Amino acid sequence: MTAVFLLIGILMLLPFLWMLSASFKNTSELFRYPIEWIPDTLNTANYEKVWNGAVSFSVYYKNSVKITFFQVLGSLITSSMAGYAFAKLRFRGKETIFLLYLATMIIPAQVFFVPRFILFDSLGLVNTHLAIILPGMFTVLGTFIMRQFFSTLPGELLEAAKVDGVGYWRMFWQICLPLTKPALVTLLILTFTWHWNEYENPLILLRDRDLFTIPLGLTTFTDENGTDYPLIMAASVSALAPLVLVVTIFQRWFVEGIASTGLKG
Repeated sequence: MTAVFLLIGILMLLPFLWMLSASFKNTSELFRYPIEWIPDTLNTANYEKVWNGAVSFSVYYKNSVKITFFQVLGSLITSSMAGYAFAKLRFRGKETIFLLYLATMIIPAQVFFVPRFILFDSLGLVNTHLAIILPGMFTVLGTFIMRQFFSTLPGELLEAAKVDGVGYWRMFWQICLPLTKPALVTLLILTFTWHWNEYENPLILLRDRDLFTIPLGLTTFTDENGTDYPLIMAASVSALAPLVLVVTIFQRWFVEGIASTGLKG
């Protein structure tokens, strides 16, 4: 069984290895058959063109970092507070509100494109990063993850805090939140991946190239004359690096969070 999973893992890595190899080739070498996995020379010209072109890839990188940072931060704050309220606070209609909130997940995101554009256009937010950041700061799945984790915390812990005169805010901030690191890391990785790779909302709401994110920036290497695949491969490798770094750093807590929040199969 281990050998089977190892084989599956290798097969899943092959496209990424080919992308990395292709990023150091020119167009003629890229389509050579059979595939040369290791180029004769490591040609870094593609990376130089990507990062030093008419519009430097660093512009798209900065925009993606800025947008993703605020979206992830907002998601962690709103989801943890909402999850705590749904799990530990008592108020009328709590379960009904939570189920209605979860029910919104069945609505395709594309349904909101037109009304969202009309709303942000009336507010003067179209072609600004705020139009991307604000909706991304709230996530139903994030609330569900945090609620599931907060539900696993023993009620006796909060009862003891109440006896000591601790209020709801201190219970959340000083007692419960520090115990939810695995769930927070799980949410961090998921939201970071979603927003870093988000394409449709920036495509609809952003017009100026200087405001483009990385997914939109990748489309600039395609025009009426064709597609510059080596440059796209180099840009894609550059775009993938932060995802690999984040997952590598937080992998241990991510696995623990998945196992303890009800997302396991």
